[in-house]
Amino acid sequence: MIRVRVPATSANLGPGFDAIGVALSIFNEVWVEESDKKLEIEIFGEGADKISKDENNLVYRSFCKVFERVNKSPKGIRLVLKNEIPLARGLGSSSAAIVAGLVAGNAYLGFPLNSEELLRMAVEIEGHPDNVAPALFGGVTICTQTPKLRCAKLPIFELDVVLAVPDFEVKTADARKILPREVPFEDAKMNVANVAFLITALCTKRYELLEIGMQDRLHQPYRSKLIPGFYEVLERAREAGALGVALSGSGPTMIALTKSPQAVAKAMEETFKEHGVKVKTLITHPQERGALELVDVE
Repeated sequence: MIRVRVPATSANLGPGFDAIGVALSIFNEVWVEESDKKLEIEIFGEGADKISKDENNLVYRSFCKVFERVNKSPKGIRLVLKNEIPLARGLGSSSAAIVAGLVAGNAYLGFPLNSEELLRMAVEIEGHPDNVAPALFGGVTICTQTPKLRCAKLPIFELDVVLAVPDFEVKTADARKILPREVPFEDAKMNVANVAFLITALCTKRYELLEIGMQDRLHQPYRSKLIPGFYEVLERAREAGALGVALSGSGPTMIALTKSPQAVAKAMEETFKEHGVKVKTLITHPQERGALELVDVE
């Protein structure tokens, strides 16, 4: 039997739109073993009543991609999925499914593909790297696809991470539709500076710089309209001790980096409730190890 654990991820970290992501200590797990039937899928936890249990299942489709890459076909397979990552909330649930399938398929076949090949395949399926890279490698990752796919890993930061997870979904495709084709030059210039502050803060542990380093002008001003009370949640979280606050992925989850997680979680939850939004708060941490290191083969 093969067991894979994949961490949740927060992409677009601060101003790092489509470029910077972080792995978090919330996990989906997948068990794979041979079966007399062509395909058996059991799902527990998040999305158990929504996720496909046939050949359209994203974990299984990704699993099969590894077989296709080495010109083989899977026989009878049983998958058991235990999900902690909320669906369509900006925490990388789709990327976790893709990465779980690829890593499990690779392990099942005796590891014919290296990590770079798995990353390329994950990006081919997902479309962009800032969620799949930290899911694979853990930590904070910086990625680009121009002119070719490259990925670098940074040290994890020594802060708690508060996630305020609203009870409604935002599909990534829908969140991308509202983005403009062009942005003002001043906004682009500001984001360049903010990314520099973010990387400096993470690499030097000067976390006071996150107040600037987590601000964004490329996607948050547009996606904030999808989230009631967005700017008030930002402000109240900062007042409660958040060093940096931002949208997680394409939302609607909001992420806060802090040394005062309980106070920040309470402030974010109360502010969302004032705007009529039910919310679940999670206190988590950056996750150093990704799926490639969290695979067991028995």
